[in-house]
Amino acid sequence: MPETPPQKSLREGVSAPEVWAWASLDFANSGYTTVVLTAVFNAYFVSVVMANNPQATLVWTLILSVSYGLVMLSAPLLGAYADAFAAKRRVLRWATAVCSAGTVGLAFCGPGDLWLTACLLALTNVAYASHQDVSAGFLSEIASPGGLGRLSGFGWAWGYLGGLLTLVLSLIWIGMAPDVLGGEAGAQPLMAGALFMTAGVFAAVGFPALWILQERSEPTGIAWHLAWHRLFRGWRGLAHDPFARPLRRLLLCISVYQAGVAAVITLAAIYAQQVMGFDMRQTILLVLVVNVTASLGAAGFGFLQDRLGHRRSLAVSLLLWVGMVIVAARSETVEAFWLAANLAGLAMGSSQSGARAAVAALAPRGAESEAFGYWGVAVHLASVLGPLAYGVTTALSDNDHRLAILMTGLFFLVGLVLLMRVPFDLRAAQPLEAGPR
Repeated sequence: MPETPPQKSLREGVSAPEVWAWASLDFANSGYTTVVLTAVFNAYFVSVVMANNPQATLVWTLILSVSYGLVMLSAPLLGAYADAFAAKRRVLRWATAVCSAGTVGLAFCGPGDLWLTACLLALTNVAYASHQDVSAGFLSEIASPGGLGRLSGFGWAWGYLGGLLTLVLSLIWIGMAPDVLGGEAGAQPLMAGALFMTAGVFAAVGFPALWILQERSEPTGIAWHLAWHRLFRGWRGLAHDPFARPLRRLLLCISVYQAGVAAVITLAAIYAQQVMGFDMRQTILLVLVVNVTASLGAAGFGFLQDRLGHRRSLAVSLLLWVGMVIVAARSETVEAFWLAANLAGLAMGSSQSGARAAVAALAPRGAESEAFGYWGVAVHLASVLGPLAYGVTTALSDNDHRLAILMTGLFFLVGLVLLMRVPFDLRAAQPLEAGPR
């Protein structure tokens, strides 16, 4: 279990229970991404809902791409609404309720239910992504400038343990059945149990955490329906303001390398089954262990980031990703693939928590929530491009997953080049020109 960051990492007046409550938002939503997007439901979609159709991987990535496109449209509006009315907790309650209810709905999707599955998957993914974006807005309110990396890493580490708990429950449930998603007859009850548990963990942890966490921001009174106008105007401002330009460059870097991260997260279980021949039980165990290494990576990286700085620490995580891609593409044995998976865990924890802390460090003063709105758009654009690029590669290469994972490495290499152009020594001093209020 990760330790609570020391008091000097927190802003004045922030209590330890609030830190745990904020981190528990990551804990609550991680079960959804682990079970639905990474470990269980995606493989169920390919093997059961689409009956191993050769285009199933492409269809899966298309559904997720559409959902992330919806998130990109809604994220600035939701963020502006939360700022206008100091309503981050209100938005998060709705996101928790919608994602939990939609996940229960997915439990009733079986063979041939493509359109129902697609609609519920898109709905739950939009709610999950909105939850992740809006909860990040609390980071600048509770962490001191010198503790951003440590606190972000703490939240992400605790979040991975939430995914681990949900996976353990799923593994126990699926392990009780004689047929582990091996055929249509026994697949749906097994999947339903795993999804009920996922929804239950999200709701049971997420709602109490929001009751404890305090909203420290004041209502801004901005015209939230003009959020996109302000976003475009602010993005142009990032290009011309010498203090804000580092954030713009960082967001471009994140949007590139996060595309590779999104592809790996979304398609890890499919790769394990299609290339390495893993069954569902092995796949869940693999992702379970990866969640442990990801938690360690996020927690350890937080300390490293506060000591080495954002550029060097993020560069380490991207080099880990490049190494993971090479090992995964060349893996011929189960042992080699396990090595690649755990490299992915370390890199995933460090690169995701590190990006959140780096954005908080470069956010213009007085416009932190707006900066995280840009971060959300960059991450979800990457979530469209990465899995879609992987799916198109498999479709054009006769389902060659090794080639697809190798091509994913290009995102990390380009991201590393862009990272070198981010001047982290310049810090934003003035708020962005926000436009109409």
